[in-house]
Amino acid sequence: MSEFWDKIKEYKRKYDEFNKTAVGETISTIIFVLTAVIIIRFFIGEIRWIPSGSMHPTLLEGDRIVVERFMRFFKGPQRGDIMVFYPPSTQLSRKPIPLLSRLTGILCKDVAYIKRVVGMPGDKVEIKRENSGVSYVYINDKRYDEDYIQSVYEYPQCPDNEILNSDFAKMNPDQIMKCGPFYLKDNEYFMMGDNRGNSQDSRYWGVLKRDRFIGRAVVVFWPLNRIKPLKHLDNPFIK
Repeated sequence: MSEFWDKIKEYKRKYDEFNKTAVGETISTIIFVLTAVIIIRFFIGEIRWIPSGSMHPTLLEGDRIVVERFMRFFKGPQRGDIMVFYPPSTQLSRKPIPLLSRLTGILCKDVAYIKRVVGMPGDKVEIKRENSGVSYVYINDKRYDEDYIQSVYEYPQCPDNEILNSDFAKMNPDQIMKCGPFYLKDNEYFMMGDNRGNSQDSRYWGVLKRDRFIGRAVVVFWPLNRIKPLKHLDNPFIK
């Protein structure tokens, strides 16, 4: 047993000596910074920027937002939350380097989307177009009244059965919008962009699993003239 502790003491002495060198101090600093970044990004939050117009008018290209991540340890996303997530098309590698890149955000190539939670687990979600040309989302057969979207007139036309059953639709399912109804199972969410005429969302690629969420957007902090909190509706249903 004494030989074991002697070896431990010897390793510690060499480690302390190495840390006093310039190389040792540099390596220790890098490890500390990477660990701190991982802890902050994984448990607290991160900063992201908006690259596209799919969330107009709520979020504009170039907006900088704060994304909190700690609430996911206590509850899942709520209806109306604006969430950052990895879409089903993003293949998430578990290899060490891609995983470290994803945790730190350094040279991360994994594509992430930002959309709003419209459908919750257990919901029936359907998009209906009226004769006047406006379209609405119906959840459990109740109209979902959304005052934050770009326009109720900008929904693409719902495809008919001929289009849905065409060879193109079968070969390119993610390029054809579907209007439902969609029936959400446990841990499944229906995501939509506020710019309904220009958003690749659950209407195209289907429901989103809960384990794909990164965090919830809580505030726009840049540019200064657009600083605002990001909230969801309190009572969005019209019977």
